Amino acid sequence: MRITLIGSGNVATHLGAALKNAGHHIVQVYSPNAHNAALLAYHIKAEPIINLKDIHADTDLFIISVKDDAIDEVAAALAVHQKPIAHTSGATALKVLLKYTEHAGVFYPLQTFSKTREVDFRQVPMCIEGAYEDLSIMLRQLAQTISNNVQYVNSDQRKILHLAAVFACNFPNYLYHASQQLLAGHGLDFNLLRPLIIETAHKVEQQLPSGMQTGPAIRHDHKTMEAHLQLLHNNELMQNIYTLLSQAIIKMDDGKHSVE
Repeated sequence: MRITLIGSGNVATHLGAALKNAGHHIVQVYSPNAHNAALLAYHIKAEPIINLKDIHADTDLFIISVKDDAIDEVAAALAVHQKPIAHTSGATALKVLLKYTEHAGVFYPLQTFSKTREVDFRQVPMCIEGAYEDLSIMLRQLAQTISNNVQYVNSDQRKILHLAAVFACNFPNYLYHASQQLLAGHGLDFNLLRPLIIETAHKVEQQLPSGMQTGPAIRHDHKTMEAHLQLLHNNELMQNIYTLLSQAIIKMDDGKHSVE
């Protein structure tokens, strides 16, 4: 398939490489940043473009992979070409594209991406949606060339999925940072926690999180929780986070482990 990639960020970089490796031809790569456009285009053998006016219609699909607040503007500029347009956003509804074209779709990879870290795209869930059946089929077939896990997810479902991903990925990563800061303040190395983090992740690969919860809150160990709060006496924000999360765990548990 001939694909034009709009964007040069983390998602665009990994998606472009996966599509190229699957045998698709990336025609053009657009970014307002000339360096970023040229760098990604070089790696996936495409033409770099820094002006939307230079995008041409010799393509089968436009994939928009830009910040959510820029999707509307980009879609308006691309609609004149009357080709299918799909965005990669988890939080943006299909109707944002439908304002400009009936050939609207979503091509959302559910993963966290960094340019400096390789990802096995075959393991990345691809969530697709099309404004009509033929487009949905095309997007599904395209997704299946790069992923072993392709799901049809509508706009309402995708918003919930994106919210769940924030809880499952972005918030824990912030807590890793908070842990690192706490350790560093007392001369301890974050590497001490890495085996714990890895084991926790391995557990939820096999079982639901509710059955894997450990720690003082699930045991209703109020003495330990109070001691932890005392250690955070100089950081009200972290005290509040600790208290809120502990209360949520206790409520989740509903007393099942109170005597353990």
